[in-house]
Amino acid sequence: MTSAVSEITAAADPSAERRRLLGAFLRRHRERLTPAEAGLQGGSTRRRTPGLRREELAQLCGISPTWYSWLEQGRDVSVSPAALARLSDALQLSVAERAYLFEMTRKRDPDAPPAGSTDQPPPSLLAALEAMTAPAYLLDRLWTAVGWNPAAAQLFGGWLGQGSGEHNLLRYVFLDPTARSFILDWDNRARRLLAEFRAETARHPEDPAVQALVAGLRRESPLFSRMWDDHGVLEREGGLRRFNHPLDGPLTLEQVTLRPGGRSAYTLVMLLQPAEGAV
Repeated sequence: MTSAVSEITAAADPSAERRRLLGAFLRRHRERLTPAEAGLQGGSTRRRTPGLRREELAQLCGISPTWYSWLEQGRDVSVSPAALARLSDALQLSVAERAYLFEMTRKRDPDAPPAGSTDQPPPSLLAALEAMTAPAYLLDRLWTAVGWNPAAAQLFGGWLGQGSGEHNLLRYVFLDPTARSFILDWDNRARRLLAEFRAETARHPEDPAVQALVAGLRRESPLFSRMWDDHGVLEREGGLRRFNHPLDGPLTLEQVTLRPGGRSAYTLVMLLQPAEGAV
């Protein structure tokens, strides 16, 4: 009966479900960590339950055992980012597991780069761009190109070519007059692009850099402002892209969009020759 009541409560209160999942996550990772792995010396080797005891984990984190027990039980207790960081370190969570911990609690990781700060792409991703023969470019979380190969510079001359000063994709599409003639079906593509950007940035709506980018585009482009106010949201996807290149004429390419593992702030985009029959 208690379990049924808990499930009904969780269904009615999404925050209760998050707390339940958080408690299960913490318990699972506590039980998989042995005292020796956690750096605890001595203690009984005869244990009725696997892994660390709640009291031991609380001791490692410098928090109250009662408070930790309540957290693992899914109770509605206040938790600070600093305490979560200590829990993550004590449980030896991976990068993805730590991100999940902070996402579940709706807290910001104190060790994460400050919102709006620049983060250099890893050399391995830049080397991958150079190794590709098809046009390819790398976008950061603001959709500013932070790397591209010569084929991309040749294709997107107005955006990535030599002498182009605006490398943000949204600002190029909405503010550069040449984008309208280069991108076929510009109105539809611009609307979809904006809806995809809104969907990707929804998890961090208070990011000052995102807010500044949107505010600047709203001031400079009335059309952007109207489209933004439509509140369209779409999942980012690939597909056929048609261009009117100033030198090569009409082109049809297939866009492939990838999110490199472990570097979720970046998006890798490639423009390939479409498969036979796809055009």
